[in-house]
Amino acid sequence: MDIVKELNKLIHPGRISTAAAVISQHNHDASYHPAANPDVVVFPENTQEVSAVLSFASEHGVPVIPFGKGSSLEGHAIPYEGGISLDLGLMNELKTVGDKDGHVVVGAGLTQFQLNDALKKHGLFFSVDPGAEATLGGMAGTNASGSYTVKYGTMRDNILDMEVVLPSGEIIHTGSKAVKSSSGLHLSGLFAGSEGTLGVITELTLRVYPIPEASVAARAVFNDFEEAVTAVVRLRTAGLDLARIEFVDAASVAHVNRFANASYIEQPTIFFELNGEVEHLQHQIKRMEELLKPFHLAEFLTETDQTSQERLWDARHNLAYYYIQAAPTKRMLVTDVCLPISELADSILHARQAVEESGLEAGIVGHVGDGNFHIIAMADFEDANEVTAAKQLHKEIVDYALAHDGTCTGEHGVGIGKKSYQSKEHGTAYDLMRTIKQAIDPRGIMNPGKLVD
Repeated sequence: MDIVKELNKLIHPGRISTAAAVISQHNHDASYHPAANPDVVVFPENTQEVSAVLSFASEHGVPVIPFGKGSSLEGHAIPYEGGISLDLGLMNELKTVGDKDGHVVVGAGLTQFQLNDALKKHGLFFSVDPGAEATLGGMAGTNASGSYTVKYGTMRDNILDMEVVLPSGEIIHTGSKAVKSSSGLHLSGLFAGSEGTLGVITELTLRVYPIPEASVAARAVFNDFEEAVTAVVRLRTAGLDLARIEFVDAASVAHVNRFANASYIEQPTIFFELNGEVEHLQHQIKRMEELLKPFHLAEFLTETDQTSQERLWDARHNLAYYYIQAAPTKRMLVTDVCLPISELADSILHARQAVEESGLEAGIVGHVGDGNFHIIAMADFEDANEVTAAKQLHKEIVDYALAHDGTCTGEHGVGIGKKSYQSKEHGTAYDLMRTIKQAIDPRGIMNPGKLVD
């Protein structure tokens, strides 16, 4: 069967491509996982076209891999079985801004950067911020979160409704525009985090929030790694109204200084953000200073200037790219885990020891306010010893998290990189996930080889 010929009957030929350049744009993501080519790339403009493509694919057993920006970190969008890479980038409309109800309706191809640019004039913002530019559909598919999670929650917490095209081509809605419901199974929770293995998300209704009256960034620099980690736990459990808490180790601060033209002290550092009313923030900062008094700080600074705050957070978001610039001949392995706050300090200390033993150029950073941290490691994938060290480091970090009531991934998702840990983490519940997959996608066409078998 000529897939392209058949798709030409469903989609305008100008939005179907087998060109080498287009194929190469859709054969990888931002991870270290090896590339694989799709047979064809399709650019639908609306839900009806997505439905037509999935109906065709289901009938003929053709794999379909949803594609957003390709910014995922665990191989989610790599088409290892060929088939159709379904690029939703043209479905990027901001359809509705419900100012009074605090929600927006968006196409799945819209990015969070585009959404927030459009929301500024309404005095609103969308809180989920994974750092890299990503489509909102892709963010829902991986249940993305980011630095604001500690205050505003994950992607799943901010979805009211999704329009989803099932493998059969049927179109469903998973919720409504009401802020809560006790009706039926929680389908939004099921499809958020399903990584394109159950269907294609085409539209989302999302919570948005008023832009805070004011914000303050704070930076605490510690002389001791262990004290920095302990301080995170102390601040997180003290009831402070923190919007962000980011931990950056000394090696990572050095990369920020080198590539962001900064001059931070190169020691373990915690970056904070508080937002709200001015008087409230003043009280919160004083409370933070009191809580930090028992620790030995090399520096504690607050920043109210908006430009300086944005520069600080941009440096944090770009940290992975600084590591790449520092080792251009190597590839980046990024892994993330998440643990209960009570387990966080020991987990990061264990991670530091594992990094040192690996011998790799690596750093520890993370959205530690919600127990989530990352290892960024650079390895020469042509060097068997470095590959072994990278894989062992990854395994040690994940195994420790699972042994201490944590999860193998807090926000990057499973894809293929964390798939081997699913049975260990979920036990019999993993069998239930496979049953759900088989019921919704009996021919196994949706993003095969990812998340669940």
